[in-house]
Amino acid sequence: MRSPLAVFRRTMRESLLPLIGWIVGIVGAILIYLPIYESMAGDGQIQAMMDSLPPEMVAALGYDQIGSGAGYTQATFFGLVGFALFVIAATGWGAGAIGGAEESGRLELDLAHGVGRVGYALEQGLAIVVRVLALGVAAGLVILAINEPSRLELPAAGVVLAVLALSGLALLSGTLALLVGALTGRRIWAVGLGAGVAVAGYALNAVGRQSDDAAWMRTLSPYAWAYRDPPLEGEASAGILLVWAVALGLAAAAAWALHRRDVTG
Repeated sequence: MRSPLAVFRRTMRESLLPLIGWIVGIVGAILIYLPIYESMAGDGQIQAMMDSLPPEMVAALGYDQIGSGAGYTQATFFGLVGFALFVIAATGWGAGAIGGAEESGRLELDLAHGVGRVGYALEQGLAIVVRVLALGVAAGLVILAINEPSRLELPAAGVVLAVLALSGLALLSGTLALLVGALTGRRIWAVGLGAGVAVAGYALNAVGRQSDDAAWMRTLSPYAWAYRDPPLEGEASAGILLVWAVALGLAAAAAWALHRRDVTG
């Protein structure tokens, strides 16, 4: 365990098959939703669906722009299904990295064999970043591959920005779970708060879109930070940088928290 990045390399090796499983699931979700855009847009199904929903629900779900390829991709994958899958994966990784390892006794064993606490937390954080980016790269490549056949008309730069936005949101949940695990040593608390910040961010954005009076709620939502300026349209946003900065800051805070706390087996 004394070789460089030993914790990171072990984590990546042990999580390779689950990571492949997540990639397969995400690619499957993309192939279910995005290729049908052309047929749905062509025969009026999208407009019929929007007309059947209350205007408030259309706004909350982000379906008001669903008539375009970028709007459809954002509403179905980046803003909903992909968002859920990425967050679930990252939260699980973050919760297991310290909280889960402490509950199983593995963390105490690793620390007893000369692994520094700060290094352990930072390497686990790096492993979360790499795995989330692997999901993002896979998703981005598949979307670009089906972009022309599905008539989505997405700019390549927009896909890259959307992947960065989605990955940042997932990392925020994952590194918050890492921090909570470092503070409490309990996986369940890490899962709850990691997933909770994603749910709260989504809800605040949805409510904030209902009216001008509620728009202030979106300023509290990481989801709105990332997606307020439509990344799939190639609009770079400082909100994406903010999400990433907060996520990386939480990873650093996890290292500090683990360094300060007694570890129980």
